[in-house]
Amino acid sequence: MSRFWINVQALLKKSGTILSFLKPRGEMEQLDQENFSCSICLDLLKDPVTIPCGHSYCMNCIKIHWDEEVVKEIYSCPQCRQTFTPRPVLVKNTMLAGLVEELKKTGLQAAPADHCYAGPEDVACDVCTGRKLKALKSCLVCLASYCEKHLQPHYESPTFKKHKLVDPSKKLQENICSRHDEVIKMFCRTDQQCICYLCSVDEHKGHDTVSAAAERTERQRELEVSRQNIQQRIQDREKDVKLLQQEVEAVSRFADKAVEDSEKIFTELIRLIQKRSSDVKQQIRSQQETEVSRVKELQEKLEQEITELKRKDAELKQLSHTEDHNQFLHNYPSLSQLSEPTDSSSINIRPLRYFEDVTAAASELRDQLQDILREKWTNISLTVTEVDVLLSEPEPKTRAEFLKYLCQITLDPNTVNTRMSLSKGNKSVRVVSQQQCYPDHPDRFTNWYQVLSRESLTGRCYWEVKKGKGGVSVVVAYKSISRVLTLNEFGFGNDYRSWAIDFFKNRCQFRHENISVPISSPRSSRIGVYLDHSAGILSFYSVSGTMTLLHRVQTTFTQPLYAGLQLFCPVGNTAELCGLE
Repeated sequence: MSRFWINVQALLKKSGTILSFLKPRGEMEQLDQENFSCSICLDLLKDPVTIPCGHSYCMNCIKIHWDEEVVKEIYSCPQCRQTFTPRPVLVKNTMLAGLVEELKKTGLQAAPADHCYAGPEDVACDVCTGRKLKALKSCLVCLASYCEKHLQPHYESPTFKKHKLVDPSKKLQENICSRHDEVIKMFCRTDQQCICYLCSVDEHKGHDTVSAAAERTERQRELEVSRQNIQQRIQDREKDVKLLQQEVEAVSRFADKAVEDSEKIFTELIRLIQKRSSDVKQQIRSQQETEVSRVKELQEKLEQEITELKRKDAELKQLSHTEDHNQFLHNYPSLSQLSEPTDSSSINIRPLRYFEDVTAAASELRDQLQDILREKWTNISLTVTEVDVLLSEPEPKTRAEFLKYLCQITLDPNTVNTRMSLSKGNKSVRVVSQQQCYPDHPDRFTNWYQVLSRESLTGRCYWEVKKGKGGVSVVVAYKSISRVLTLNEFGFGNDYRSWAIDFFKNRCQFRHENISVPISSPRSSRIGVYLDHSAGILSFYSVSGTMTLLHRVQTTFTQPLYAGLQLFCPVGNTAELCGLE
């Protein structure tokens, strides 16, 4: 007999009192702290009181319970629901209080830790009565869970020797076929689901069926292959991350050197180009920050993918040790799927000569001061922005993706033909019958109704043009394009310095170096233009519900580019640079 019950008997003998809830001696060992606990607070009795029905509670607990029943004027026992009218007078049960206090000294309070009662998140023993203990194992044959005590027959009796014991599970009923009420031990490969034996000869008759254990073995092999792939990807990503870190350091180092060299050159020209020196420094730093940010962004994505792959590997490893075949087969499809890998093919490793062209361009400016505010200054800006550690991103496919590169463009009044009228804001242009009073300017187009944008275009850019009912050319050109053309020449697209796509009623063509390529006429009046200057990509799209490619150019751009428009008669014909809609 345990020390607990020896103390109980000693106390009862001393008091000469027999408690009605105690069981015969042979069953005493089965009682635990629950017999001396308040059923309201589930803790050892404090100031115990016994109500008329014979049940005992903490005085404060039963008072609070009855205070909530004052409105009904009927007071009940929380356990047996017997009612009392009027409200019983509560008197402390001194004998029971003394018993509880004495038992506290003998270690009764340690009982909960020893017994490990099941909480809301635990799997409870299916055999325990009253307050249930935590289950130690679940049996896939009995479809029940057992605490340590009730599990003993599975270890001791030959009857249970062949039963399959697994970690405690709340999902045992999922192993029962809802149709036949039989244990699920088969797997239908035709329908990819777990079934019972009766299912295999009933609705799954003639299907490719195997035992769940056999299917588990097959999937286990697939799992190992998946883990090997994950581990290889982890190694590849770690290598890419290290490589990117080296590039970050190289970009920063060469950027620092470029800044230093540029400052030395511009010191010699301080009176003439002090502001330009500051601008170059700012551009280099800005591009350095941009490139480092892009590299680190990809680096972070790769590190996140590594973390996710390691987590997925751990989940698959844990799944590989699952003993329940059905749970394995249930969880494996979702766990075995991997997310699309981060595209690291864009990492562009090339000789570490970042920003050296900037220094060369600055040296050239020192010798050609007259061109600083025109072409040469733009060349410096371009060489800075062309420093690109990563290869250009894939060309966008949806309009939402294109709009990420949307640039704000206005038309340059210094280039517009005098028979064209610019709208307020310089966003649209119209053919007019009267010459406009524009001041003379060397950049102004004559003969043909043409205009260029005020802003130069480098990097990745996207803009849209809405064409009118008359003929129009949507253009990309170098600023050095000729301003004076003969009537025999066709304006934009006549030489190597411009790329034009022409629209005439039901005809459409692309022109460059005076070579025409017929194109299927677009249905939409909105034309999208995508430029990736450093990659040498120029694409024209018809914009409607979807993006329809009209023509794509792959070349090498040697100068900054400008957007352009060319209109044809009649008077009133229009074209507009569109905003975001």
